[in-house]
Amino acid sequence: MNDQKFRFHVLGLPHTKTTIDYTACAYTMKAWKFCKMMKARGHYIMHYGHEESNPDANENISVISSAEWDAVYGDHDYQSKLFKYDTGDAAYTTFWNNAIKEIGERKQPGDIILPFWGVGVKPICDAHPDLITVEPGIGYADGHWAGFKVFESYAILHAYNGLKNVGQCNQRHYEIVIPNYFDLDEFEYSDKKEDYFLFLGRVYDGKGVHIAIQVTKAIGAKLKIAGQLTGEYENCEWPDHVEFIGYAGLDERKKLMKGAIASFLPSMYVEPFGGVQIENLLSGTPTITTDWGAFSANNIEGVTGYRCRTFEDFVRAAKNCQAGKIKPEDCRSQGEKFSLENVAPQYEKFFTDVYDVWGRNGWYQIHEPELYTDEWLLENGVSLPKKNLK
Repeated sequence: MNDQKFRFHVLGLPHTKTTIDYTACAYTMKAWKFCKMMKARGHYIMHYGHEESNPDANENISVISSAEWDAVYGDHDYQSKLFKYDTGDAAYTTFWNNAIKEIGERKQPGDIILPFWGVGVKPICDAHPDLITVEPGIGYADGHWAGFKVFESYAILHAYNGLKNVGQCNQRHYEIVIPNYFDLDEFEYSDKKEDYFLFLGRVYDGKGVHIAIQVTKAIGAKLKIAGQLTGEYENCEWPDHVEFIGYAGLDERKKLMKGAIASFLPSMYVEPFGGVQIENLLSGTPTITTDWGAFSANNIEGVTGYRCRTFEDFVRAAKNCQAGKIKPEDCRSQGEKFSLENVAPQYEKFFTDVYDVWGRNGWYQIHEPELYTDEWLLENGVSLPKKNLK
């Protein structure tokens, strides 16, 4: 069934460059890794983005020049502050207009267009209604719009469905969950830990950095903090037990994660996925998280780390990690479930299902006719429809 080869129009983000330097942007990295993951399996990848973008694609199409991009974002230091963007600025409109034109020159019937930035690149998709639009990795809280949707976790899928759908028959077969995916070459496993805990991510209380600071102070442990600063921490006087690293690129992230006793990810919101958690597991490092969102599925209590609700929970978790109660090899094993190689077939299965809606028997399509003959279908009460299910 997954021998089908697809043509993808991959839309980068107007305010970033699809390069490995933008590891702090989860959506940029999704586009970057998707290109590598699917091109390796023989699919045709057309990426649209900044002229310096360099994902592993069959075609890298520039839709915004360095000069045009710099005129809007060139004076912003994304490594020390959060990303700057405005969907009404000149970079966005330039990106949209040029992408619409370039796709028009390349598209073929049955092509799939992938807006990794969701509504932020919706005008491009709207200009090509003849293409199959799939939101390929929803981790955002609003702006969901495509007919076909891939969510990062069941946590965000169920949040999107809302209480209104509990007990009601409103679910859609083509709104599914496929987890984020990771390149194993970008991480280094180690079972030898140094004497520090880690917090890596956006440095603000929404990510729970204050909890990491308080817990490590309470147990007398060192904490390293790496990431982009927000307003409340831009001029922070860090406590003596805290070392602020700043922005960590690929090599620095790899080193920090593999050496930590454990990594704190105490997000104060329903985390759609929390990719840093998986990155730590791939490094053999336990994770200490809150007990909601995607962590409830991805952080296995007592195996890959601990899920916490009270301060005492966090203190106990940190002390258990100091005592070596979590095995690095168990962390790595869980993390490998999210490798490019393991996740790619899930995407192929879904794209095949989507393709069935457009050109075959929709929800009723059978891909192994030798197992499900017409006689078998009739005997089991299945009658193929004349029109596809939309």
